[in-house]
Amino acid sequence: MPRDYSRTLRVADQIQRELANLIDNEIKDPRVGMITVTGVEVSRDYGNAKVYYTTLASKEERFLIEKGLEHASGFLRTHLSHRMKLRVVPHLYFIYDESVERGVRLSRLIDEAVAQEDSANQSHVDI
Repeated sequence: MPRDYSRTLRVADQIQRELANLIDNEIKDPRVGMITVTGVEVSRDYGNAKVYYTTLASKEERFLIEKGLEHASGFLRTHLSHRMKLRVVPHLYFIYDESVERGVRLSRLIDEAVAQEDSANQSHVDI
């Protein structure tokens, strides 16, 4: 295995997979709907983990989802401790990942610019 792929990164990847599975299959809280865990950053001492997630919900629903995830963090942490063999299971901090939303917005702007350019080219050709 390459040296640049540290144990911290491997642990973060494993936590991401396990959390995605737990959230999909174990969480019964109606506030936590369809979310996608997009990434996990674990501190060097494994004491804290930032869990990045995204959803297609509105801002009001995102607030409820965040509260539901915070409420379920102890449950998720307990289940992580059973699934992963770590001395320290990190405290989970859930952060909404705006990169997907930003990417969709940028893609829409690019599509609009291309459409405007095409229509401008069409009008010049018709003359």
